[in-house]
This record gives sequence, structure tokens and C-alpha cells, in this order.
Amino acid sequence: MTRTDVPPTGDERASLVTFLDYVRDTAVMKCDGLSAEDAAAAPLPGSPLMTLGGLISHLRWVEHWWFDVIFLGGEDRGPWTDEDPDREMRLGARTPLAELLADYAADAARHRETVAAHSLDDLAERPIRDGRRMNLRWILLHLIEETARHNGHLDILREMADGTTGD
Repeated sequence: MTRTDVPPTGDERASLVTFLDYVRDTAVMKCDGLSAEDAAAAPLPGSPLMTLGGLISHLRWVEHWWFDVIFLGGEDRGPWTDEDPDREMRLGARTPLAELLADYAADAARHRETVAAHSLDDLAERPIRDGRRMNLRWILLHLIEETARHNGHLDILREMADGTTGD
């Protein structure tokens, strides 16, 4: 996998899209060669939902929420429920890692098409909790931040699993 955080041009759209792809690719790289047992392990006593598989599932469904539900106004197909708002984390620990990564990649490809088809200034169809409708620019920035933050978690879990470190 070739990752880059250097956009082909210096404009805002290219920069945002390149950085989102970079942090996505980093998340995937953290799982390269990981055993099924290690993908499902929750080694942090205070964070029983924190697994590599759970985090990949979470990243996939967070993008679904922001792009498909909030921005496009589509149906929420996420696995979460009122009774289990973290269900995507639980399912991710039980789902084969290859399946999680394939679903994440397929959704990311679809979301790239959504981004390409809209202006960064386009407003989301649905408001966030406080009633504001965020633009696509903000959503991209938020997803970069969210994915980068969870890459730190993936990095720690991977090192705990088998000693693998890296960017």
C-alpha cells in the first residue's frame, strides 16, 4: 500500500481528500498481517470495547453516519441501537477482519464519489444535534480528525498485540 499525505495540487479539496485517504490507509495498514485473535483482543482493562476490529467497524460506520445519513439525508443502516449504542464495536470484534476491511474500503470508495459530486460548501441534508447543518468541508475535517485519533488507538493496540510499530 502506498500512502501519501501530499496532495497532487495545493487546493483545499485535494488537501482534504488526500488527508482523509491517508488516515484511512493508515488504519488499514495497522491491521496488515494481524491474526483473527489479535483483531478481537481487548487488552485495555478500562476499555473492553477497544479492539482493532471494533475500531475498523467504528470508522466504517462513522463515515456512514456523516456521509450517508447526515450529509445525504439517507437511511441510518448503522448497527447501533438505543439499547446498544456501541454495537458496531462489539460486532467488529466478532467479524472477520478481512470482511471489515473490505466493507470499509467499499464504503470509502462510495464516499469518495459523494465528495467528488459536491461542493465543499454544500450543506448537509440533516442538522446535527444543535440544529445546525454542517457543510461538506466541516464533515471532511471532522472525519480526518476522528480517523486520525482512532489511528492512535489502533497503533497502541497493534503494538500490544504483536509488537508491530510504525507510522
